[in-house]
Amino acid sequence: MSTQFSDKPLTAKGQLLADLFAERIVFLDGAMGTMIQQYKLEEKDFRDASFDDVKGDLKGNNDLLSITRPDIIEKIHRQFLEAGADIIETNTFSGTTIAQADYALEHRVRDINIESAKLARRVADAVSEEQGRPTFVAGAIGPTNRTCSLSPDVNRPEYRATSYDELYTAYYAQVEDLVAGGVDLLLPETVFDTLNLKACLHAIEDFFDTQEERLPVIVSVTITDQSGRTLSGQTVEACWNSIRHARPLCVGLNCALGADLMRPFLEELSRVADTYVHVYPNAGLPNPLADTGYDETPEHTGGAVGSFARDGLVNMVGGCCGTTPDHIAAVIQEVSQYAPRQVSTVIPAQRLSGLEAFNIIIGETPFVNVGERSNVTGSPRFKKLIKADDFTGALAIVQSQVDKGAQIIDINFDEGMLDGEACMTRFLNLVASEPDICKVPIMIDSSKWSVIEAGLKCVQGKCIVNSISLKGGEDEFRAQARKIMRYGAAVIVMAFDEKGQAATKDDKVAIAERSFKILTEEVGMDPQDIIFDLNILTVATGMEEHNNYAVDFIEAVEEVKKRCPGARTSGGLSNISFSFRGNNPVREAMHAAFLHHGIAKGLDMAIVNPGMLMDYNEIDPAFKGLVEDVLLNRNDDATEKLIDFAEAIKSGAVTLGSGTPEERINSAMLEGMNLLRELFERATKENNPEVLEAFLKSGSGAVPAAAEKKTTDVKDDWRSGTVEERLSHSLVKGIVAHIDADTEEARLKYPKPLNVIEGPLMDGMKVVGKLFGDGDMFLPQVVKSARVMKRAVAHLLPFMEAEKADASASSSAGKFLIATVKGDVHDIGKNIVGVVLACNNYEVKDLGVMVSCEDILKEAEAWGADIIGLSGLITPSLDEMIFNADEMTKRGFTQPLLIGGATTSKAHTAIKIAPHYDQPVVRVGDASLVTEICNKLLNPETRKSFAAEVQADNIKQRERFAAANSTKDLIPLEIAREKRFSCDWENTDLKAPNTTGVTVSDHISLEALADYFDFSPLFWTWELKGVYPKILDSKKYGEQAKAILKDAQVLLKRIIKEKRFRARSAVGLWAANSIGDDIEVYDRNGSVLGKLHTLRQQKKKTKGDTYYAMSDFVAPKESGRVDACGAFVACIEGVDTFAKEFEDAHDDYSSIMVKAIGDRFAEALAEYTHQKVRKELWGYAADEALTNDDLIKEKYRGIRPASGYPATPDHTEKATIWELLDAEANTGAALTENFAMTPGSCVSGLYFGHPDAKYTLVGPLNKDQFEDYSARKAQSLEATERWLAPNRGY
Repeated sequence: MSTQFSDKPLTAKGQLLADLFAERIVFLDGAMGTMIQQYKLEEKDFRDASFDDVKGDLKGNNDLLSITRPDIIEKIHRQFLEAGADIIETNTFSGTTIAQADYALEHRVRDINIESAKLARRVADAVSEEQGRPTFVAGAIGPTNRTCSLSPDVNRPEYRATSYDELYTAYYAQVEDLVAGGVDLLLPETVFDTLNLKACLHAIEDFFDTQEERLPVIVSVTITDQSGRTLSGQTVEACWNSIRHARPLCVGLNCALGADLMRPFLEELSRVADTYVHVYPNAGLPNPLADTGYDETPEHTGGAVGSFARDGLVNMVGGCCGTTPDHIAAVIQEVSQYAPRQVSTVIPAQRLSGLEAFNIIIGETPFVNVGERSNVTGSPRFKKLIKADDFTGALAIVQSQVDKGAQIIDINFDEGMLDGEACMTRFLNLVASEPDICKVPIMIDSSKWSVIEAGLKCVQGKCIVNSISLKGGEDEFRAQARKIMRYGAAVIVMAFDEKGQAATKDDKVAIAERSFKILTEEVGMDPQDIIFDLNILTVATGMEEHNNYAVDFIEAVEEVKKRCPGARTSGGLSNISFSFRGNNPVREAMHAAFLHHGIAKGLDMAIVNPGMLMDYNEIDPAFKGLVEDVLLNRNDDATEKLIDFAEAIKSGAVTLGSGTPEERINSAMLEGMNLLRELFERATKENNPEVLEAFLKSGSGAVPAAAEKKTTDVKDDWRSGTVEERLSHSLVKGIVAHIDADTEEARLKYPKPLNVIEGPLMDGMKVVGKLFGDGDMFLPQVVKSARVMKRAVAHLLPFMEAEKADASASSSAGKFLIATVKGDVHDIGKNIVGVVLACNNYEVKDLGVMVSCEDILKEAEAWGADIIGLSGLITPSLDEMIFNADEMTKRGFTQPLLIGGATTSKAHTAIKIAPHYDQPVVRVGDASLVTEICNKLLNPETRKSFAAEVQADNIKQRERFAAANSTKDLIPLEIAREKRFSCDWENTDLKAPNTTGVTVSDHISLEALADYFDFSPLFWTWELKGVYPKILDSKKYGEQAKAILKDAQVLLKRIIKEKRFRARSAVGLWAANSIGDDIEVYDRNGSVLGKLHTLRQQKKKTKGDTYYAMSDFVAPKESGRVDACGAFVACIEGVDTFAKEFEDAHDDYSSIMVKAIGDRFAEALAEYTHQKVRKELWGYAADEALTNDDLIKEKYRGIRPASGYPATPDHTEKATIWELLDAEANTGAALTENFAMTPGSCVSGLYFGHPDAKYTLVGPLNKDQFEDYSARKAQSLEATERWLAPNRGY
């Protein structure tokens, strides 16, 4: 990377553009992507012969169209220019090696950029000649699809999917190619991460170093939502402070929001930016029903953008997503009547930033505290944590500094045994993941340049480098300063030169003045970015030559501020008092007094511990006098007097503070009594003795010894038993606290670690198994026991490996292989089965979710599984299980097959799966039964009789089904339709939705959703039968239910506090009519947007004579009335990630609990969203006022049936819902090949608002409806029979 300062003239075309900006508002083109979408291109359009060898889909890689369909791109460019645009952008938004890596087309990046630039150049030149006006080509540089400031993995906040260097290299290549293709300016746009942008601007400036002239640069940032921040968290002003060093011709905002919502952020940018400002907004918010995908008409966009020009906010305007040539023409028509914005004149300031701006204005900004405790050279605690690899603990120190008032954080890793570059990179990446820390600017502190540069590549805000100096000579000083400017940082300059450290006032001033001239006159640095550290040196050392150090510093500050206008001054405060290390009262007083006098002379900032700053005005007057005698060197014996006083403080002979010792003891006693009273009141109110116990434990030194011993005896009497008894107790009670220590004690006692597993640990688990089998222990307790067992085994494994012992050599009850079948993602029940079997001495191998038949059977053979278990939740998974059973028969498998999952049943297993496999096929409906079933199947003495028993039961199930589902009990479809539900449609209350189209919500408050929880299914997860809250009083389950609820609420609070989950939803409401058994939904113009297919009941009824389909609740088209219906997807993200943290810690109990809570959140989000639909979006129940119990009992008008459930059993209908809602983009939820929703904590369905709408059971269907449905869906009868197998009644 280059280090030269670039101050070259603009190209002739670039100067012409700059002159145009000075003359009038400039016009940019609109959305290339939106225009391309109008052509409805196919895969072939994105290919030519040069892409024949490229595998995978290229459709959607719009940049390729400059090569494969230049006719389309040329036409779009021309349309925007003919609409009046001055500037068109090249079709290169994804023209980097990073973005094209998704298509394995990194090698074609140069072709993409050069061909796109040449194509735009040809069109612009042609239109310029035709119309006799200048036109310009902007080289569009997109943000890439990776971010340098954020981790894509919540479990590894320090991880980055890209790096500053990788971005720099990619951007440099793109810039080089765009310029080679003939662009007039460069336009990094849609910036969501300022660190990515800084790498881009760095590359641009380095490229200009190779040229005689420079091109204008325009920078465009995206504010992602109405919070007013970029995706990486910066405010508008913070972002501007971060990139201001690049001196762009124009800076502005684009994308994400429509013009109306952009105004406050545009106003802010217009206020702070001392350069030209632009805006090119979207055409409103996304609306998949609109032709362009966005809401606003050209007239609306033109009027909104015109208001910006009218108010003097802009110098350039254009359009982003959804804007067409008509939009640009409307914008130009509105804006042309107004004068351009006058560039702001800003007050000189040192403009720093973290996530938020921090401007240091001389004469206005109070003294700045720079937090010092994240420095391994100055903080023993921080150093200890870092060397112990406890970066999380180290982060807590930084957070504390910010909480205590540090406005800047100094970070230093200069320690001989540390890898400074690696530590700086990792720590700053972690800091970036903590918004409460990285909101303030960072000071990167090191004496090693490579460490400083590593840090500069990690910080998106405008930071401070600490430090550079003339110690290595002027050439090194200039080179480092120029690099710092390229990174956009401010800098601390130490008062060092080639001779060493400046100690006297005159030397400090001379070095500062010399440095200042080099930086401002030769390097070109803004004086506001320069901070002089004039060396705070230690006084009161006993050496006479040190006595004037404080005075020299304070006086030098005053002189430097005069001679170096605009520069700031700083210093490391703790240096002044090193002579009194260990005597904090003296050190704090010295710091307070030194700052008092230094600030009076112009000291701007200092590196301090903000939590240890004494108020100067509160220092004991006599003490203050002694301190200032030393600092100001007022008499020869000042040091001796302060040392004597310090020793008196340390020995207790002198007490700082008010009151006699007796008075202070009495005050402390009263304060302690008040605190205890508050704790007693709280413990009583909450019925929570742990509040007091925790206090007594943490304050044990203040508790009488006898009382302390009594408490310990009561609490820990089981600890006095043998190690075997202690291990058994821990396993049965699920106590993790002592398991590592007890396991280690047992390891030392037994010959081999394996003996510990096979001996006391398995003995304890046998007790657990017996208690569970006898019904004296419930599932959640068993899972907690498994957590303890896993911890113990995890402790022993390294020793077993060291002995090269084979862990599998232990005598197990058998090998159980379990998996969720292909296309399905649900696994809570499967996980519980695995835990129960593991507790009963089975080896369990869990293959996870969405596992193909081939992978299941291949692993079963390789591992030697004794039993295979298949799990699934959605109905298509049942067909996958049948396929697995068929394959097991073909391959000659003999292992028993166990079936589980919410949609499986004993009947379905017997009727649909068992006939395909000639070995025992058993449905496990309850995890508590699985051990007994496995034991019977693997015991040679019981297998045959048990298999015969299962087979006989299966035959009965099939006979019963055949009798109950004879086709004679199914009426013809034609008759069922004649007996459909109907009503007086002319007088039925049909309410048109208040909001049509798709409404997207993100980051919905988890705290608000918790109010909609239905806790009953939480207990069912753990096989505790009952309804909340009655289950809490159950004689059988009450105690465990209360424990489950308590644990769930602890996790729930943590999830909410830490925002571990992300709640997203998409709701669509449309005009609609039924057409027979189908429902048509319409866009705002009345065109058919999509068709929903429903199924009608055919099973002959003994009560009633109405045969329902969901379409009955939407007005028929022939009624002449337009009705409405809707659809929704509600998704909770982050559940699996959080659960895995517990799995990795061998804590299955908490992992399962997290998933169960995730499901509760998903259902709560569905309930919350449905209520919003009823009261606001659709509004047919605006006055609804129901309690949560009422909601759980569905005491409201309207229903929300889900695909795959009894009323709408066809899972494939989800595809239509996903398409109508653009659900994956809007909620993050996706569909597997079998139409399972992923992530698992997801809910979707339809909305019906008819007053009589109710949930129905479709039940078995005859072949005539299967054939009719196949024709309506344009699919084969075979496909329909496969997807609706559970409903097949013939």
